[in-house]
Amino acid sequence: MTAVVTYMLTFDRIPELDRQGRPKMFYSQRIHDKCYRRPHFDAGQFVETWDDESARKGYCLYKMGCKGPTTYNACSTVRWNDGVSFPIQAGHGCIGCSEDGFWDKGSWYARLTDIKQFGVESNADKVGGTAAAIVGAATAAHMAASVVKRIRSGNGNKENQSQNGGDNV
Repeated sequence: MTAVVTYMLTFDRIPELDRQGRPKMFYSQRIHDKCYRRPHFDAGQFVETWDDESARKGYCLYKMGCKGPTTYNACSTVRWNDGVSFPIQAGHGCIGCSEDGFWDKGSWYARLTDIKQFGVESNADKVGGTAAAIVGAATAAHMAASVVKRIRSGNGNKENQSQNGGDNV
């Protein structure tokens, strides 16, 4: 609240607001986008049960009900208790408390099912194979075009020589 009042006193206007009327300076980015566990989400590395080896390694809490992928807030940047920590850093998933209908959306531990994940490691072979195929096809097309060009330019020289009586003029 203090930051909003300071903004209004400094710029003589209210800050830009999101669709729910919240200041965008605090609610414009998803928790998920600033989460230090995000690389594990992208890699498909998740905590499966509380206090398993994956939890000790700091893997993503999405399967434990983390609402970070759909929650807009500044928790991961501002942190709580004078910047000490926030729920994910403490080992608990985001509960989405700043989102509309928070109290009516069911269990804090229910996993969101409509989030698409990228899975970098699981798709690396497919991406590499596709890239290699594209480069191979492009190389083959370039070689074929070069051969066709040589043949055409070679035939063109012979035609010019026969028209000029064999003299290179």
